[in-house]
Amino acid sequence: MATCPECDAEIEIDEFDVDKGDLLSCPECGSNLEITSLSPLELDAASDDDDDDDDDDDEDEAEAEGDDDLDIDDDDAEEKEDWEE
Repeated sequence: MATCPECDAEIEIDEFDVDKGDLLSCPECGSNLEITSLSPLELDAASDDDDDDDDDDDEDEAEAEGDDDLDIDDDDAEEKEDWEE
């Protein structure tokens, strides 16, 4: 038996059918849980990998915005050349 760290519900888990790092869901509260220890059997709230993906998207957007700045600088350079003529 293990206890959900979110709602303290008793969760029946056969420790021979799971491995450390396996993910499961609490049948009472629906929390995503990770097996952190097999002996004794312990659970912890699973980290959300989706947050990591969002961070990568933000970096990609920042890089894309940086590319736009380069295009603006090129346009500014062309305007400066027109002024010099």
